[in-house]
Amino acid sequence: MVVVAMPAAGRVPSSGAVSGVTWAPVPDGSAFGPDVLPYGVFSAGGGRARRVGVRIGEHVLDLAGLAVAGRLDGFPAAQAAFAAPGLDVFLAAGPGAWAATREQLAVLLADDGARFAVEPHLFPLDGVELFLPFAVADYVDFYASLEHATNVGRLFRPHGEPLLPNWRHLPVGYHGRAGTVVVSGTDVTRPSGQFVAAGEKAPRFGPSRRLDFELELGFVIGTPSRLGVPVPVEAALEHVFGVVLVNDWSARDLQAWEYQPLGPFLGKSFATSIGAWVTPFAALQAFRVPAPAQAPEPLPYLREEPWALDLDLSVELSGSVVSRTSARHVYWSPAQMIAHLTANGASLRTGDLLGSGTISGPEPSQRGSLLELSWDGAEPVALGGGATRTFLEDGDRVVLRGDRLGEVAGRILPDV
Repeated sequence: MVVVAMPAAGRVPSSGAVSGVTWAPVPDGSAFGPDVLPYGVFSAGGGRARRVGVRIGEHVLDLAGLAVAGRLDGFPAAQAAFAAPGLDVFLAAGPGAWAATREQLAVLLADDGARFAVEPHLFPLDGVELFLPFAVADYVDFYASLEHATNVGRLFRPHGEPLLPNWRHLPVGYHGRAGTVVVSGTDVTRPSGQFVAAGEKAPRFGPSRRLDFELELGFVIGTPSRLGVPVPVEAALEHVFGVVLVNDWSARDLQAWEYQPLGPFLGKSFATSIGAWVTPFAALQAFRVPAPAQAPEPLPYLREEPWALDLDLSVELSGSVVSRTSARHVYWSPAQMIAHLTANGASLRTGDLLGSGTISGPEPSQRGSLLELSWDGAEPVALGGGATRTFLEDGDRVVLRGDRLGEVAGRILPDV
């Protein structure tokens, strides 16, 4: 058996933590041991249909095959859920089904006696095709990193307060476009729109000259809530199935011209990339850490002990790592985001994607966008071979990586 390293000392595992022991082939140092088991949707080729799988090391375990073989029966609709071309049925099945399936998988992957029956359902990762893991119902993007919001305020309001008056009182957000959320590996075409070029007063129409990435977490909603009934902050996480990496591509010049007074539109809606793997929230409980006190204290409906997820994150641009940060720099928690989103009676839907907004740390090397890293183009970012960037160029490939989350990658294509 292989014993996979567990999280570093100082992070308190939850009572629901699964075993770190498995017979499955897991490379040393892999972030995808049996205590993680992220879910995705894959096809193994040869005419095989899309189905649900979990990642273990550098393999995908076919849950549809296991369910047909009678090895996964943690909830009544298991066979149909895992044979579906997306996670939607499984997401809607709720926390009981999620926990039962996770426990069954942990047992199967730790039991040498089950190996003969389970191993035929393992497929090498480099031999499968990965797809968008769930149908995105609604997409909401927040602005929840204090350092990011402060940096943007300093850039755009250099003679005023960096944070607008509402920022510390509520999780600021906007409704995005679910139909343009794409899976990691999908090329992104440079968007066009209206913008005002430097030194000019009138707008022109054309391809964005200030294309950017944004390093984010995405929280995936499983069980819905009722229209007209707010979700209390203490119950919000019961609706969260898992976490995925997000790159919310941004055309800064389009955004700057159009966003007043109603907020982001064409500058954000052309593409949002997410990782192919959704890591169960249960697998991240060992990385939940206390966060600094929120000041001023939030209103009662948002009030909870501050916390964050201490997950390492990084950005690679055309082969050069340009940022290393942590998800612990998210000021507003996902529970607070949900409580605020539903405070007016808006309902959660299965497959809702809630983005954290760009995650930046206090150091210049921890910034999660080129807007910040290049300080709005004034300080070009050094890449390998003497190249520099202020914003993205055609052909650039951006790869975001996260501990226990995998990666989300995309390449910029010229405008059409």
